[in-house]
Amino acid sequence: MAEKVVGVIGGSGLYEMEGLEEVQTVSLTTPFGNPSDSFIVGNLGGAKVAFLPRHGRGHRIQPSSLNFRANIYGMKMLGAQWIIGVSAVGSMKESIHPGDMIIPNQFIDLTKGRPNTFFDNGIVCHIAFADPVCPVLGQILIQAGQEAWATVHKDGTYLCIEGPQFSTRAESMLYRTWGVDVIGMTNLPEAKLAREAEICYATIAFATDYDCWHEEAEDVSIGEVLRILAQSTKTAKSAIRIAVERLPEKRECLCATALKHALITAKRYIPEKTKKDLEPILGKYL
Repeated sequence: MAEKVVGVIGGSGLYEMEGLEEVQTVSLTTPFGNPSDSFIVGNLGGAKVAFLPRHGRGHRIQPSSLNFRANIYGMKMLGAQWIIGVSAVGSMKESIHPGDMIIPNQFIDLTKGRPNTFFDNGIVCHIAFADPVCPVLGQILIQAGQEAWATVHKDGTYLCIEGPQFSTRAESMLYRTWGVDVIGMTNLPEAKLAREAEICYATIAFATDYDCWHEEAEDVSIGEVLRILAQSTKTAKSAIRIAVERLPEKRECLCATALKHALITAKRYIPEKTKKDLEPILGKYL
């Protein structure tokens, strides 16, 4: 039976994972460049866990400069079947309070100019992305969050903006009319690339503020964000430990075969270099 391999991408506030056994530091180079940092790989709860600090150790890389393709490709190279993306977000609803955990099941992408596909350079592939979060992983994270004593909001929409600036007040008010639940800067194109790589993906998001729409709460500030994150990081780690133990031995969700009918380009026209570069992702279909 194949080993369970779980990727964890830590966002603001989550830069390491305690409790890993037989720890190794793995540095990778991909056809798309270097990931944000070295991967920390170890055993946790009967699975191999590959941890990557999204912004690099010391939080050196801003959202727009992240090499999302290298990060997800690196996870694929390590054999990841699941990725848990941990993120700080702003709450866009009164009912989602700072410190609450949200497991969104939808995304809206307002990013600009971020490479969001592995499939260029002579190959075209169109994946289904109507339901961008793995339903199996999402449900496991909901239960894990509840068992870690978090206030958990299941489902909802994550609006991903470019950043690195926070929203203007006018933008925040506009986004509220769209009915979104939280706002962040990093989970897209992460989720898109994970689906292209046939990796199950879901987000653990922690609300740190009310963006700037709330009339009574203070406008978002990095100081308050960091204070809330310090409180939430322990909860996130506990939820991840619980979730890793609950993951199934065999994946039967659609994420695992997302590319099966998605390749459009005739195989004979795909450049050999592209085939080589994408072998970890597309090799079984070529």
